[in-house]
Amino acid sequence: MNKLYILSIVILVFSCNNTKEKQNLEEHTSQKLEIVETPTLNLAQANHLAQLPVNCINVEYPNKLGQTLGSAADLKSPKELHPAFYGCFDWHSAVHGHWSLVSLLKQFPDLEEKEAIEQQLLQNISKENIEQEIAYFDGEHNKSYERTYGWAWLLKLAEELHTWDSAVASELEANLQPLTDIIVAKYIEFLPKLNYPIRVGEHTNTAFGLSFAYDYAVTVEHLELKTLIENRAKDFYENDQDCPISWEPSGFDFLSPCLEEAALMKRVLPVDEFKIWLNDFLPELSNENFDWSVGEVSDRTDGKLVHLDGVNFSRAWSLNYVAKGLPEYQHLQNLAKKHINHSLPGIVGDSYEGGHWLGSFAIYALNSIEE
Repeated sequence: MNKLYILSIVILVFSCNNTKEKQNLEEHTSQKLEIVETPTLNLAQANHLAQLPVNCINVEYPNKLGQTLGSAADLKSPKELHPAFYGCFDWHSAVHGHWSLVSLLKQFPDLEEKEAIEQQLLQNISKENIEQEIAYFDGEHNKSYERTYGWAWLLKLAEELHTWDSAVASELEANLQPLTDIIVAKYIEFLPKLNYPIRVGEHTNTAFGLSFAYDYAVTVEHLELKTLIENRAKDFYENDQDCPISWEPSGFDFLSPCLEEAALMKRVLPVDEFKIWLNDFLPELSNENFDWSVGEVSDRTDGKLVHLDGVNFSRAWSLNYVAKGLPEYQHLQNLAKKHINHSLPGIVGDSYEGGHWLGSFAIYALNSIEE
C-alpha cells in the first residue's frame, strides 16, 4: 500500500509539472508577435560597422592568448606569435574581424577607406605572416588551439575570399590557403575522435563549428570534409528530441545550443527529413505566434555579460537559416529581426569588450536576412 501511495504521488507531481510547462508554453505563444522593422545593411551601415574591425585588427593589447607554454622560449608578444591575427583581443576575433572587412568590401565596392582597408588586409594576410601562423599550429602544444570556434571562422574567411571576385581576394586567398588546408586537415583528424557533441552556448559548441566548416566544404566542393560533417552531424543529433529551449540563454551564451543544432541539421538533411526532425526537436517553432525574449545585457563593459548581444545575433542567423525555403516557418524571420533590432544600435561606439567582436556577428546576422 505504501509503495502504491508513493507511486501515485510521483505520478501526480509529474502530471502537475507537465501541465504547468504546457500552460507556460501556451501563454508564451498565445499572442501574435508584432511585425517589426526590417534591419538593413546599406552603405551607411556598412561604413559604421567597418570601423569596429578597422579599429581592432591591429590593436595588440589588451590580448588573451589562450596559449600553452612549453618553455620560456614560447613567451613572445601576440604579434610575434600571430603576425596575421594578433589584434582584436584574441585570435578568433582577429580572424572574424578580417572576415568582416572582406564581407563588407565584397558587398560595398564604394566602402569608405576601401584602398586603405585592402592594403591592411594584404599586409596582415601575407604569405610570410601565414607561414608564421602555421608554425604556431604545428607546435607541440597547440594541436587543439582554437578548436573548433577559431577553426570555423578561419574557414568562413577562406570561403568569403573564394567567393569575392577581385584581384585582392585572389591574392589573399592564395596567401591564406596553406593555413586553410591545415584547418581542414585538423577537422578531418578530429571529428572521427569526437564521441559526443559539445552542447554549450560558447566557443566550443560543436554544431556551430560544423556549420561554418560545412559551408566552406560546399562552396569549394571539398567532398571529404562535406561528407564527414554530414555523417558526424547525424551521429550526434539525428535522434535528438524536445530541445529545452526555455533553458536558454545561459548567463554567458553568445550561441543558442538549440538553434545552432537546428541550423546544422537544416544543412545536412533532405528537406522532408529535416521538417520531421525539426518538429520533434523544436515543435515550438511551428507556431506562428511563437515569441522568445531577447538576451539582455546588464553591463556592456563586462566581457562575458556582453556575450548576450551575440546570442541575439546568432539566434537571428539561425532562425533565418531554418526558415529559408520553408513557407511554414517564414514567421521566424520576424523573430530574427526582433533580435537584431534589439542589439544592433548598441554595438557601434561600444566598449572594447563588445566592440572587438560583435560587429562580425551583426554583419553575419544582417547578411542572413532575405528580402
